[in-house]
Amino acid sequence: MTQDVLEEGRDKRRIGAYAALVSFLMFSMIQFRDGPFVRPHPAFWRVVLGVNLLYELALVFLLFQDLDSARSMMTLLDPSLGVPLPERSYAENCAVTVDNIWNAIDIFCLAHALGWFGKAMVLRDYWFCWILSIAFELAEYSLQHQIPNFAECWWDHWVLDVLICNWLGTYLGMKTCQYLEVKPYEWRGLRQTRGLRSKARRVLSQFSPHDWTAFKWEGTASFYHYTTVVLLLAVFLAAELNPFYLKSLLWLEPDHPFVILRLAGVFLCALPAVRELYQYINDPKKAKRMGQHCWLLLATILTELLVITKWSRGLFEEPLPQHVRYAWAVGGTLLLLYPAIRVSNVFPFFIAG
Repeated sequence: MTQDVLEEGRDKRRIGAYAALVSFLMFSMIQFRDGPFVRPHPAFWRVVLGVNLLYELALVFLLFQDLDSARSMMTLLDPSLGVPLPERSYAENCAVTVDNIWNAIDIFCLAHALGWFGKAMVLRDYWFCWILSIAFELAEYSLQHQIPNFAECWWDHWVLDVLICNWLGTYLGMKTCQYLEVKPYEWRGLRQTRGLRSKARRVLSQFSPHDWTAFKWEGTASFYHYTTVVLLLAVFLAAELNPFYLKSLLWLEPDHPFVILRLAGVFLCALPAVRELYQYINDPKKAKRMGQHCWLLLATILTELLVITKWSRGLFEEPLPQHVRYAWAVGGTLLLLYPAIRVSNVFPFFIAG
């Protein structure tokens, strides 16, 4: 066969695959159940659920492939992939100088701030964001023997990341939540709105929330709430760590479109998922079961973990340093001791909720 015939065959397969994906998303938009959000339109969130399901199915397929086959498959999506990438460490020169600090400021600082803005919009809780921010930096310390990108200078971890980028994103995100909480909402339709300026404002408002619910998680109100909050933060931390391992295993640049799409997709899926979880644990009379967005996103994060665990065999043979094991053992013990102490002192903590 000539090269033209081969190219034509590849184009047909690619177009057929895209058409199948679009058809599935069209079915999702029409037939999936509505989620908790109605803006910009319930159909939009049904498509988001469909995208999440497609990603989950792709992960299940990859779970039964070896790493070399997965890398080869990625070249079908992007021919430039399949090339080993050098792992960069950010802890080579940690002297506190103006040049070092300036060189550490790059586009990823903006990405940090935007990421924590999104997490604040999802979790709607200052404490949760601070706990996750510190926990992620501790996880980077713990796993830098596996992923060299996690190796950073102390001032990069705690000043640039936690105190500046993460705090700025969290602060702006929480301020946005507070504004949306007190913002007056109007539910007049476009036909009932008069004047071109008013109609334009009504069209733009379609992309803002229909209403806003402030989250009051009350993680210490009962054992049930405490367990739910701990598991929620653990899943969030896993969702933060997974893309670092996936891009390292599949040889993806940090700014590759696949990495960005995964981050953006998880953010969109987390918005209704966390809202469903909050309603399920705080309003059980109205929410009889956990929502579909929440279940599917949880399955997606767990499947990512399974894929990473399988592909990592033989690659990350260096065990966790002893001091890291001790530190996480102490942390896990404290997480278990807290409810045990509460139960022994205040028995209703165990049975409330």
